[in-house]
Amino acid sequence: MMFPALNASLNALSGLFLLSGFVQMKRGRIAAHRRLMIAACVTSLVFLASYITYHTLRGGVVTRFAGTGGIRQLYLAILISHTILAVVIVPLAILSVRNGLKMRVPQHRRVARWTFPLWMYVSVTGVLVYFFLYHWFPSH
Repeated sequence: MMFPALNASLNALSGLFLLSGFVQMKRGRIAAHRRLMIAACVTSLVFLASYITYHTLRGGVVTRFAGTGGIRQLYLAILISHTILAVVIVPLAILSVRNGLKMRVPQHRRVARWTFPLWMYVSVTGVLVYFFLYHWFPSH
C-alpha cells in the first residue's frame, strides 16, 4: 500500500513548511510566514485524513516493529512520545493559527513558542517511525 510513504511524505512536507515559515517570520516576512503556516496546517490535515483512511482500510491492524533489544526500546520511546505529542499539538496549533490570523501577536507568540518545537518534533518523528517500520526493520 502507498499510504505509509504518502503519510511520511506529508509529515516531512509539513515540517518543511513549518521550518520555512519560522525562518520567514524571523526575517519579518509576515505574509510569507502566514502562507507557509497555513500550508503546514493544510498538509497536516491531509495527513490526518490519509492516516485515518489507511487505518480504516486495514481494519485497525497495526504494523508490527521487527527490531529487538535496545533498538526496540528506542523505537517505542519515539513512537510513544510522537503519539502523545501528536494529540497535544492539535489544540496548540488551532490556538496558534487562530491568534495569528486575527493578528493577536502577543497571544500568538505565547502559544507558538510551544507549538512550533512540538509540531516539528511530531513531524520529524513521524518520518522516523515510517523508516523504522518500513525500511530499517520491516516485519516481512
